[in-house]
Amino acid sequence: MKKLSFLALLIISALAFLRPLQAQVRLNVNVNIGNQPVWGPVGYDYAQYYYFPDIDVYYDIPRRQYVYLNGNSWLFAPALPARYHFDVYRGYKVVVNEPKPWLHPDVYRGRYARYKGPGWYGKQDIIRDSRDSKYYVVKGHPMYGKGNNGNGPGKGNDKGKHNDKGKFKDKGNKGHGKGHGHGHDK
Repeated sequence: MKKLSFLALLIISALAFLRPLQAQVRLNVNVNIGNQPVWGPVGYDYAQYYYFPDIDVYYDIPRRQYVYLNGNSWLFAPALPARYHFDVYRGYKVVVNEPKPWLHPDVYRGRYARYKGPGWYGKQDIIRDSRDSKYYVVKGHPMYGKGNNGNGPGKGNDKGKHNDKGKFKDKGNKGHGKGHGHGHDK
């Protein structure tokens, strides 16, 4: 009986030790805000890919390359060909955190078809317009390099004009949609 009690105590102690360790590892691995482009949607601490339903194109965040279909082949390129005429700042983006989503294009075309078309154009908050200090690490953000020092709206060091949601007013952001709840594929 003593051996059983000791074994149970040992298992409980091990689990108590491992949970914080797993949480710390998960935090370090699953946060890539600074790698996301300034035109990316707000609300995601981690994003591997963006999918653009309007043009059926993916963006590989770590590689900083677009993935688009050319004939029967998926091509990687740092910029989209001119034929796309797509504004990444205003076009709707879906976060996809599954490996190589372009290998299953019908899944994503079907799953996110409702975000295709003019009804979603310009209605997603993007990192560039966010006043959340966690996005100040994104190159191209108006507050890039200011650090996460609590100098957000109303803190005395902020000279920009903001709306009640903490977004820049002068960036054309309509404040529609938050980008939350769409595309959390894991």
